[in-house]
Amino acid sequence: MTSKLERDFDELVGAQVISTEVQNNILEYYDTKKQAEPNKLFAIFGVLGSLLVGLGVILIIAHNWDDFSRGTKTIWAFLPLVIGQIAVAFSYFKRKGKSWVEGSATFLFFGIGASLSLVSQIYNISGSMSSLILTWMLLAAPLIYLLKSYASLLLHLLFATIYACNVGYFNDDIPWLYIPLVLFVLPAYFKNIKIAPSDNSTGMLHWLVPASILISLGAFVSGNDTVGFVMYMALFGLFYNIGHLTYFKSQKMRRNGYLLIGSLGTVITLLIASFRWVWNDGATFGNVTDIYITGFLIASAIGVLIYLFRQKSLKIFNPFQYAFLLFAGIFFFQEFDSMIPMVLTNILLLSMGLYAIYLGSKRNAFSILNYGLLIITSLIAFRFFDIEISFVIRGVLFVAIGVGFFVANYSMFKKQ
Repeated sequence: MTSKLERDFDELVGAQVISTEVQNNILEYYDTKKQAEPNKLFAIFGVLGSLLVGLGVILIIAHNWDDFSRGTKTIWAFLPLVIGQIAVAFSYFKRKGKSWVEGSATFLFFGIGASLSLVSQIYNISGSMSSLILTWMLLAAPLIYLLKSYASLLLHLLFATIYACNVGYFNDDIPWLYIPLVLFVLPAYFKNIKIAPSDNSTGMLHWLVPASILISLGAFVSGNDTVGFVMYMALFGLFYNIGHLTYFKSQKMRRNGYLLIGSLGTVITLLIASFRWVWNDGATFGNVTDIYITGFLIASAIGVLIYLFRQKSLKIFNPFQYAFLLFAGIFFFQEFDSMIPMVLTNILLLSMGLYAIYLGSKRNAFSILNYGLLIITSLIAFRFFDIEISFVIRGVLFVAIGVGFFVANYSMFKKQ
């Protein structure tokens, strides 16, 4: 307890607002709470220290690697693994603090990868990068639940994404094992939500999980069909509606990665689809996998919408929540004329921009207001590329948009 707060309590006791017993109970409570809180900064430096020590050892060994015999190389190869296991065992059985746990888990995670790589190099064991990453992750996965390590959880998500990208983007295969790799960490993710719902570490997971899924989705699809737009719109619709669940609505906006990624992704996808060239080739559905994934994502997003409706959290006039369904309907109009889906996409974008402006004005939120104005500005600017109009008219339009920004923000400022 700080001396200032102690003086304040002494003043309250002197004024007979609280009793001495109440003062002692409050001071004891805060002292206990302060002792129970882990030193997060020390834990961060512990993880960074483990990374730096590991990198330093690798550089020292690499400098003298060619001078070692095969037996010596093998000993060096297993040394990071042994040291990491000893550190983890010490942290686990001695019930050390969070900094020890995170530091030892990080060191062992990279020690596993270093040992696998060195042994493969020493004995010329052939294999692909994806198989190395997969083996590495499977060996390190128990750290997430054994030590309850947050760093291991982050590293698992990161390397699962790298694995999916390596298999799908660079080897033209489908990384089906990415799905169980992500499902494996969901219990730990949900536990973080339960025990530390407002913690910054949990908020970071709300960004990393949807970002990993978004990056990895392209590894599952063929990438040469217009149904991909529907697929990504369904994914962004799923994220956006997850961000409207009761738990996420109680969080600060910067911790709601689902809502922000879903909203920005929906707008960007629609801006791309607002050009006519996207629809010129007609509806192409790609392979069966594309159709199954698209159907699963649409069904999942609809399921979340139904849940929001039952919880009375569904906004009837929010086009962001229904954009994926509306776009799925727009997709089938390209069989008649490419102009129809292009016009409907522009109308959908315009309605979303107007809704954001209305919502920002209603809530007195400058960020939402300017977000809506930015959507409409982007829509108008993009139309300059496929509509033949003079530079004078374009200049007048941009001046009008600039004036609109100023008037809208100034009006809200006066209102506040």
